[in-house]
Amino acid sequence: MGTLTPTLTRDPGTLDGRGAGLPPVARNDGGDNNDPDSSGRLRRARLGLAIALTPIIMLFVSFTSAYVMRRGLPILDPNTNKSTTDWLPVDLPWVLLMVNSCVLVVSSFTMEMARRSVARLATLAPVKSIPGVAADKEKSFPWLGLTVLLGLGFLFGQWSAWRELELRGFFLSTTPSSSFVYLLTGMHALHLAGGVLVLLYAGTIALRQKPVETRRVVVDVTAWYWHFMALLWIYIFALLAVAR
Repeated sequence: MGTLTPTLTRDPGTLDGRGAGLPPVARNDGGDNNDPDSSGRLRRARLGLAIALTPIIMLFVSFTSAYVMRRGLPILDPNTNKSTTDWLPVDLPWVLLMVNSCVLVVSSFTMEMARRSVARLATLAPVKSIPGVAADKEKSFPWLGLTVLLGLGFLFGQWSAWRELELRGFFLSTTPSSSFVYLLTGMHALHLAGGVLVLLYAGTIALRQKPVETRRVVVDVTAWYWHFMALLWIYIFALLAVAR
C-alpha cells in the first residue's frame, strides 16, 4: 500500500526556507562600500605615501646639512687677509611666523577630524546597505573645507612674512642666510600647496557623491601628508630659531 510523504515547500518570502519573518540576507553587490579589498586599498595607498615622502625627507635633510655647513664656512677677507664670515643674522618676523605655526597646527587638527569623519562613514556604509535597517543620519561638520581655508591662510601668512622680510631689507640674494630662509620656507610652502590641491580634489569627489571608500582613501592619505607638513614646518621653524 502506498504511503503519502509530506513535501516541504519554501516560502519565497522567507530566508532560504529557514522560517518566515526573517530578514533577507544582505548580499555584496560589488560596490565600494562592501568591497572586501577596501582595507587593502587603504594600506597600499599609505605605503605609497610613505615611499613618496622619502625623497621629501631626504631633500630637507640635504637642505639642513647645507644650511649648517654654510653657516660655519669662513671666507678670506682680501683687505685684512683674515678669516671672516658673510653669514649675517636675518631679522625674521617671529610673531608672524608664530601665528602661521599656530594656524598650521590647528589645520592639522581639523584634517584629522575630517579623516575620522570619513572613516566613520565608511564603517557605517555596510550597515546602511542592509534592507530594513536605517542608520541615524549625522550632521557632518565641514572639517575638510575648514582645513582648506586654514591651509590657504597659512600660505597667505607665509607670503606676508616674505613681504615683511623685503621691507626689512632681506631679499633672496641679500645674504647667504636670507637665501636659505627663502629656500626652506618656500619649498615647504610649495609642498603644502600641493596638499591644498589634493584637499580640493577630495572635496570635489565628495560633492559628486563618489563611493565613500574612494573618499576615505583620498582623505586618509592627504591627512597623513598634512600631518607630515605640519611636523616639517615645526622642524624648519626650530632650525631657523636655533641656528640663526
